[in-house]
Amino acid sequence: MLPVTLAAVVLLGAFHGINPAMGWLFAVARGLQERSRDLLLQSLPVIALGHLASVALVVAVVSATGSLVTATALAIGAGVVLVGFGLWHLLARRHFRWVGMRLSLPQLAAWSFLMSSVHGAGLMLLPVLTRMPAGHHGHVLSGGMLVAGVHTLAMFLTATVVAVVVYEFLGVAVLRRAWFNLDRMWAFALVGAGVVTLVGAI
Repeated sequence: MLPVTLAAVVLLGAFHGINPAMGWLFAVARGLQERSRDLLLQSLPVIALGHLASVALVVAVVSATGSLVTATALAIGAGVVLVGFGLWHLLARRHFRWVGMRLSLPQLAAWSFLMSSVHGAGLMLLPVLTRMPAGHHGHVLSGGMLVAGVHTLAMFLTATVVAVVVYEFLGVAVLRRAWFNLDRMWAFALVGAGVVTLVGAI
């Protein structure tokens, strides 16, 4: 993996880790609800696992279709999907919400998978995945899974730091008084990544 590509993958993972919609806020709320730091720390790896599954699904699709379509066509399609998904998030008035806070760990993993998929977590990696060197299907898949793993590790580490700091020093209540809409920033980032992908493909 090239240094620039690695940096981009890590930074995208860190951005996902900072974004409360990707799970750290849910983990903090569960920890505060039960007054248990252990519950918070148990929640984060499971949330990361659901995130990884969502991103890995995108990787699998890209690796499976890479041999059937040209890289240019795939990149253009990816750009259109990114822009469309970002605009949908900017214009949508309703957001996906889970109905309860008391979930088992498997349910938490499923929640994370759904949230990551709804927010297009794997889509942000399409510019990286569509520029990976062509080769044997297995090599493309393994390379894509490496990208997904590095991305998720960066997401997990960032989310853990944020969650522990918020849990120990701030608490969820402060977020009601000082809230930055990262979901909107995420949508703008999707649109921007889509535009960059389209420009590079055309």
